[in-house]
Amino acid sequence: MSRISGRLRVFGTAAISLMAVGVTGAMTTPASAATSVYSEDFSDGFGTFTPTGSVRTGTYGARLSGSLSAAPSLTSAPIDLTGYGDVTVSYTRAASGLDLGETFTVAYSVDGGPFITLESTRAATGAVSFRLPAAADGGDLRLRFSLGANSVLETLTVDDVLVEAASGGHPTDPPTGSLPPVDDVTEPGPYTVTVDNSAGPDDSGWLVYPTDAGRNGVDHPIFVWGPGAGSDPADYEDMLRQWASHGFVVYSEVSSSSGDYMVDALDWLEDQNASPSSPLYQDLDTSEVAFGGHSRGSVGTFDVADDPRLETTVHVAGGSFDGNGPDNLRNPALYIGGDEDFATANVERDYTGTDVPVWFGILDGTDHILATRNGQHIITAWLRWHLADEDFRRTEDFLAPDCSFCDLGDVEYKNW
Repeated sequence: MSRISGRLRVFGTAAISLMAVGVTGAMTTPASAATSVYSEDFSDGFGTFTPTGSVRTGTYGARLSGSLSAAPSLTSAPIDLTGYGDVTVSYTRAASGLDLGETFTVAYSVDGGPFITLESTRAATGAVSFRLPAAADGGDLRLRFSLGANSVLETLTVDDVLVEAASGGHPTDPPTGSLPPVDDVTEPGPYTVTVDNSAGPDDSGWLVYPTDAGRNGVDHPIFVWGPGAGSDPADYEDMLRQWASHGFVVYSEVSSSSGDYMVDALDWLEDQNASPSSPLYQDLDTSEVAFGGHSRGSVGTFDVADDPRLETTVHVAGGSFDGNGPDNLRNPALYIGGDEDFATANVERDYTGTDVPVWFGILDGTDHILATRNGQHIITAWLRWHLADEDFRRTEDFLAPDCSFCDLGDVEYKNW
């Protein structure tokens, strides 16, 4: 499991010019030493779960139906995890008929504490698994499934609830994703890096990539980065190198408020993946792509955030001018601002208007110039979660009250 050493470091000032501007997937398989601590398939009724409202069981599992009077829920009795750690919660679920604004929510509680959301969404089907943070180790765990819907025809069906854990909390294998695992995202990753500063559709961009791309059969996710106004990729070189050292192929060029250059860059990268003369020939994972940027680069990212090839977008110190940028978002988004940054008010407005899953951190002691540098390791972890399938980072690094980055400033998240 990833560990982040102490408080993330705050780095020195970058030579980045200012711009005046008006914000789910399945977990990895548990370690081989994991033990089944609790399971329920509702074949004999509710088992240790207590239903509230309109809930019934059958061959399909447990089904919650919408109601105008009492919101249905299904809550487990405490599950004793004494002597266990590295806890994973799995289940299957299928939502049906939910309208815009209606959601189902899955949450957990430890030792009688408040319920913490694992997922909250309108539409999802199939199996999913989440690794819980270390705070759950050894405690009394309760699970709750709830539905916020008005019609009996709007349902959530739950089945095959499973809690697994490792005795003593020491699994034999770390959780894995599509890239080589790392212990600390604040350190360089396992790859040496090559920089080509005359790459791209017009030979004017920077291509930063693992020197031995494709080693051990790895296909590398893609991250297209837009610098702030008045700056260029050279001003972000250490950060571009950091992300590439973790296994991402990073492309960057001078940005504009239109994100068309990002789309062109992705088209070019797809061509590189198909060209036998390219150093990245057949080494890119073109299904795992992120766009992101700082200041004006963030504005451009909003502009093309509806590109169907994207898995996520990253927005640093760059709220949209008119507050309509989030309308283009189709996938989870990362927002980073600073408590001393003039652009943070616009990012806050974008966060309010965001309907996709979003995580927003306002970093302490951070102005407009420092936002990317101070947030670079948050971005690393985010990319490893969303592009490299390290879904344990969902709760460990982001969606838990004691998440790895929660002590760096003010954190908000919603729509998960």
